[in-house]
Amino acid sequence: MYLHEYQAKKILGDLGIPILKGEVSYTPDQAVQSAQAIGGDFWVVKAQIHAGGRGKGGGIILAHSLDEVKETANKLLNHILVTPQTGPSGELVECVYVEQGCAIEREIYLSLSLNRHYGQVCLVASQSGGMSIEEVAHKNPDAVERILIDPFLGIQPYHLQRLRKILDVEGDDFDRLISNLYQAYTQFDASLIEINPLAVTKQGKLIALDAKMSLDDNAIAYRQPLLKQYKDTSKLTPLEKAAKDYGLSYIKLDGDIACIMNGAGLGMATMDFIHFHGGKLANFLDVGGSADQDRFRLVFSL
Repeated sequence: MYLHEYQAKKILGDLGIPILKGEVSYTPDQAVQSAQAIGGDFWVVKAQIHAGGRGKGGGIILAHSLDEVKETANKLLNHILVTPQTGPSGELVECVYVEQGCAIEREIYLSLSLNRHYGQVCLVASQSGGMSIEEVAHKNPDAVERILIDPFLGIQPYHLQRLRKILDVEGDDFDRLISNLYQAYTQFDASLIEINPLAVTKQGKLIALDAKMSLDDNAIAYRQPLLKQYKDTSKLTPLEKAAKDYGLSYIKLDGDIACIMNGAGLGMATMDFIHFHGGKLANFLDVGGSADQDRFRLVFSL
């Protein structure tokens, strides 16, 4: 389950990650009210979609007056935003996040994800944060460092020492930020937390200017019930909503061969076999390995 930036920042801010003042808005007038409540001389208006590359797609815009805030919100809201990660069809912007501006000295990249090969948490760090981090990783992989963290031990002092050297930062504030970030990853059953950029301000403070968070769907029902409120079902088709209501794993694809599978392993093998022989799948539908005749009857009735 992917979270919007404003949702991720609410979680991270509550755990002590430094963030700027910001409010979510659904209309241009509401965006102006948000800017007034936040205060300051300039603001950043950010389109809220479940995709990266918003800056490159024109979805993050600086506003130096309340009129510019309103004009920018009007430009983004209820329009399709195309970014390098949305594909050509783009995504509809249903809300914007109006955030306080700040003076940035430099930008850092930080993320936490699961390295399944080693069964450990992988912390990725780079001094080259910002919109071009993918290009940096491709053209200069040595500029991106990876640190494996044993989940039974968690963040250790030697991790923090190595990170300070990699990122050229000092101070207890940085150590607390990393520790709090790791706490958020484990406490909320995240599969990804990405801070890009983590800004170092001209005053030497650390600020999470953006936040991307993905949570394990399997944890939402039982371990993280309070996070169900963040689940965005507005973009699901009626068939996808029905499948979700019945606990079915359904994904619409663009082929012409429909598949009903009982068990994810068998399902993936079937998909590979069809693809290998030149077929194109119309869907992925897993009814579960323990499905009985009543469950199959339900599936065919949808």
